[in-house]
Amino acid sequence: MAKKETKKTAKKEVEKAVVATKIPLLLFDKYKNEIVSKMMEKFSYTNIMQVPKLDKIVVNTGIGEAVNDSKVIDSAVKDIETITGQKAQIRLAKKSISNFKLREGMKIGAKVTLRGKNMYEFLNRLISVALPRVRDFRGIPDKSFDGRGNYTLGIKEQIIFPEIDVDKINRIIGMDVTFVTTAKTDNEAYELLLAFGLPFKKKQA
Repeated sequence: MAKKETKKTAKKEVEKAVVATKIPLLLFDKYKNEIVSKMMEKFSYTNIMQVPKLDKIVVNTGIGEAVNDSKVIDSAVKDIETITGQKAQIRLAKKSISNFKLREGMKIGAKVTLRGKNMYEFLNRLISVALPRVRDFRGIPDKSFDGRGNYTLGIKEQIIFPEIDVDKINRIIGMDVTFVTTAKTDNEAYELLLAFGLPFKKKQA
């Protein structure tokens, strides 16, 4: 009986792994087969190379408390690596600020840059799993474009990602998720991200 249960469990894990592997490919296929044609029609592009694409996603967190407790940054790095599935790059202070007890070279944050398959996998989890877990979620704002076709989403709590075990975290941390696109305008970037499935709040008529 125990062997049968073990086999069933193993089979389920394999099925999950297969699904997880296909998801990024499905999003990329969606871009090629659906989004490109929609964007060409909406913006009257004459060449497929004009269609903007999602270049990378940057997940960034700054930890002010790290100035007084270096262990805080280690915990934050562990969380961001768990969420993204990729090794984080430590951010260091560029200059000293005596009023904040900040010294040049001190660890103050962490950053992960996602591209390709990892980028699409993270995007899928963010849209389908993490954002719906935000309390009283009604969509994300459309006011955080930078004028150059990039969009930054602020996330207040890392616990919206199911990969994070709430019982094991030391403290709640926030992060910024920046979607870097090749779009030349914010409007094009908005339509691109909307087509991918980012749940923007409905614009007022």
